[in-house]
Amino acid sequence: MLREFLSIFRSGQPLEAMGENFAQMLKLTYEQTIQAGEIYFEQAASADERTQIYKWDVKVNKLERAIRKQVIAHLSVRGNTASLPYSLLLMSLVKDVERIGDYAKNLSEVVELHAGPLPDDEIVAELREIRSGVEAAFAVTADVFASSDRERAVELIREGRDLTHRCDALVQRIADSSHGARTTTALVLATRFYKRIGAHVVNVLSSVVMPLHKLDYYDESVLGGGRE
Repeated sequence: MLREFLSIFRSGQPLEAMGENFAQMLKLTYEQTIQAGEIYFEQAASADERTQIYKWDVKVNKLERAIRKQVIAHLSVRGNTASLPYSLLLMSLVKDVERIGDYAKNLSEVVELHAGPLPDDEIVAELREIRSGVEAAFAVTADVFASSDRERAVELIREGRDLTHRCDALVQRIADSSHGARTTTALVLATRFYKRIGAHVVNVLSSVVMPLHKLDYYDESVLGGGRE
């Protein structure tokens, strides 16, 4: 289904503009995620850097509304009902990407709760590894999506699920640590935000391998073999 979906995006039809807007959403939310990570781990951000996060968020929200409007306009035209499944797919993916932007923005705001340097310990080291994993997957998601690379998507989905489990385990480690309230809060929030960013990236990748009715779900039978 995704290959057909992408072929329509590139056909010069009205859906092509939706595809361009979606690609721009991916680009902006990736930039948000990278900058939010820098702000969080460096614990020091200029006013311009903080403002840029919010400017990107505004653009992402506008693109989401634009795509919704384009989808409605497209489906209101007689003869376009055949593209309804693709439109539903796009509406689902757009929401995932918009949520990534929100979580990146939230991550950048954690510095307001913990302005000092983060501890130099194994917990923060693990969080840095989780950050690297999420950013690495996100960096190639647009290309994997555009090329409908099923093999690479499955690999990234499995890695993403592993990162989710690592986030859950890390929250427990933070709860058991001797860190003060502010540090504990900052670490738990960042872990949860990276978990959600990673999960939404995986949701986008799931469109490469899962049928529409199983989007966001990862049956082992589908990931390991043919589609159901």
